[in-house]
Amino acid sequence: MGLEEDILRRIVPTSDEVRSIKERADRLHAMVIDYMKTHGYDVEVRFAGSFSKGTFLSNPDLDLFMMFPEDVPKEDLVRIGLQAGKDILGGRRMFSDHPYTTGKFEGLDVDMVPCYHLRTTDRLQSAVDRTPFHTAYITTHLTPPQRDQVRLLKKFMKGIGTYGAEQDSRGFSGYLCEILVVRYGSFRGVLEAATNWKENTVVTIEKKGPSMMSPLVVYDPVDCRRNAASSVHIDTLCLFIHAAREYLEEPREEFFFPKERTPLSSEELSKVADDHGCRLVSVVFDRPDLIEDSLYSQLWKTQYALARKLNEFSFNVLRAVHSLEEDRLTLVFEVERDMLSKTHRHFGPPVWVKSSDRFLDKWAGNEFGDPFIEDGEWVVIAERPYFTAKEMLEDEVKLAGIGRDLDPDTMKVIGHEETFDEVDPSLITELLVPKMPWENRADRRNIDKHPVVDAIWGPVG
Repeated sequence: MGLEEDILRRIVPTSDEVRSIKERADRLHAMVIDYMKTHGYDVEVRFAGSFSKGTFLSNPDLDLFMMFPEDVPKEDLVRIGLQAGKDILGGRRMFSDHPYTTGKFEGLDVDMVPCYHLRTTDRLQSAVDRTPFHTAYITTHLTPPQRDQVRLLKKFMKGIGTYGAEQDSRGFSGYLCEILVVRYGSFRGVLEAATNWKENTVVTIEKKGPSMMSPLVVYDPVDCRRNAASSVHIDTLCLFIHAAREYLEEPREEFFFPKERTPLSSEELSKVADDHGCRLVSVVFDRPDLIEDSLYSQLWKTQYALARKLNEFSFNVLRAVHSLEEDRLTLVFEVERDMLSKTHRHFGPPVWVKSSDRFLDKWAGNEFGDPFIEDGEWVVIAERPYFTAKEMLEDEVKLAGIGRDLDPDTMKVIGHEETFDEVDPSLITELLVPKMPWENRADRRNIDKHPVVDAIWGPVG
């Protein structure tokens, strides 16, 4: 049995699993129809998502769409749809561009989504109105064997860390995986195509739409005005390209089922940091009461904002990671230095600029020496506004542009030594000893020989 056949044997749901899910889905479907009829609402009820398309892996979420006539006011659509979700699922409202209800039904995770019943995608009133068209397209364009090819691609994407259009994943949605298999025919067909991709690659499934700028552009076959790959970040795209090349060169099950990584101990991580000659600074915020997707979006924004501040004040970020925990958000920065000299060179205007007199007046009698000329410009030795990264972050966080729901007053900045004791070692290991998810003991060509690393994974052969 080949590798991919073996993977399919492990990931394709059994007939008993499918039957159980279908029976529960049918009961939910009948319950929602009965609810709408009882309340006198003219609503068509349909499932969308991977279960309805036959491309799910296991324990799929059920996406149930309540499709209202176009003449129903938007506020009524939302009100009725959310109330139905609350009454049937006992679920909670999810605050997004288009509100919906999430909850459980007989052990299955369910999203109940109100939308409009449209004939075409020409006049969409919300992004979710497009979803039923996606389902119809996939069910009519994927052959039964290709559904398993989608499953392989999804499992591969999950294994290498590129699956999911959520804010933290910044990757390939399930629908994008499906239409790529439609376009290229198979799992391997998608991987072979990806080996030739680069930034701004354009893929057309049915019809090319308007010009778009994005790391990857895949024109949605049901609405060519939309980029189905808009969620894919350039780093995620490049990771997929690299993984596709590596897999085609040497297929291994680790691409689908990566081995869980053993984090280094605090002592080992400290030794790695010493060998790097770097310093760590960590930032922790209390976790706001928001849905995960919004939190991850704000985590990325905060990571970029604080990195800019650290670079602006010459602490120089080498790499950064973050995590979302039960009660807090953690960011860890590897920086060139976490402490600076008391003074630095402050550059003024060129000498020939007449207004340079104001610069000389300002710095006359400077504690660290008068201004001097260097390469045609006035220069003065001045005291830095901050000497340590910790002090700078504490003082500048409110000006940095962090996520709007993160409270600066809950922020705690953790220094180098304390980071090894107070931050999850898995996160620091990810930062200091990065490796691809599919790499194993014998596949570490890009990791320098290191006594601590060798102790964990064994020496590179």
